[in-house]
Amino acid sequence: MKKPIFLFVLACMSLAAFGQFTVKGKVVDAETKEPLASASVFAQNTTKGTTTDRDGEFTLALDRGGYELIFSFTGYVSTTLSVQRNDGSPLVVELRKAEKSLDEVVIQSSNEVPDGWEKYGSFFTSHFIGSTPFADSCFLMNPEVLKFFYYKRSDRLKIIATEPLQIVNRALGYNLRYELDSFVYHYKTDINSYRGLCLYAELEGTPEEMNIWKRNREEAYYGSRLHFLRSYYDSTLIQEGFTVSMLLEEGSTAFGRLTKPYDSTYYFFNDSTEEAELFFPLTVNIGYTKKAPDSSFLAQFQLPPDVQIQNSYVTLSDVIIIKPNGYFFDQRSWINQGYWSWKNIADQLPYDYSPGD
Repeated sequence: MKKPIFLFVLACMSLAAFGQFTVKGKVVDAETKEPLASASVFAQNTTKGTTTDRDGEFTLALDRGGYELIFSFTGYVSTTLSVQRNDGSPLVVELRKAEKSLDEVVIQSSNEVPDGWEKYGSFFTSHFIGSTPFADSCFLMNPEVLKFFYYKRSDRLKIIATEPLQIVNRALGYNLRYELDSFVYHYKTDINSYRGLCLYAELEGTPEEMNIWKRNREEAYYGSRLHFLRSYYDSTLIQEGFTVSMLLEEGSTAFGRLTKPYDSTYYFFNDSTEEAELFFPLTVNIGYTKKAPDSSFLAQFQLPPDVQIQNSYVTLSDVIIIKPNGYFFDQRSWINQGYWSWKNIADQLPYDYSPGD
């Protein structure tokens, strides 16, 4: 996958606009320069999305923060632009036609498992959607678009999708359109990873249902990675209930508390770009002290029932850049285990979510 093109255009936004900015532009064919009508334009992992009009033009309003804008059109290669501000100058986004369809690639593969959903469907949903209480109310509506491949030599399972996954999360009140790039599980190490692009849409519900969704969203948010990154950015880690401990040395199993998590060794805030840079040279233990782990997590991993702190373990392969809304890049640099690895699609919230919404 190509790295996204990072677009940073300065703008002067008034306080009355609450930090909002608008991205305008046009999506065209890269060769003919003809406009592409009904192309999809959305901010990855948010509820913000639209389609182009008959002239290929679009307008998208975003809140203060950083976003990956995804531009896609059937039969074309998707393009990603990272934005945090815009001066009002329209973008011209060129999409090129795909050389080979995914169907053709699938047909040529000899590693496909014919009865993949029957054999691996439950395994996939428990690792991708999750096994938390919220996952029980989260449903994959089009499993037929999944293709399963098993590679015997590397003892690895790979899953791709020929169309975006349609997921209904009745616990949090969202419809998800998830463009799965791939899901990979390594049996030898019991480690899985998945990549994709997601657009959220609010479900319609009764006042009672909306109150339940509001409570559940707050339950999912507090103590989450999104909450942690926003707290780090806002310099409110301690107030929000987070602790950071680092391995004492490579290969050790002992952690030492970082009493100064904002030390320049780990953290730097750039006033000119409103970006926070974060890097840990060794694996860290992120503790959340304001809420005990869910009892089902403790039971699943055979942990004592009196554990009072949610513990997640994070390894950063490179520096990450954090935006005001908790969005960060490059997301491939982040590897987590522990409590956060238990929280998958069923418990994830869009970047434009705020407690109280």
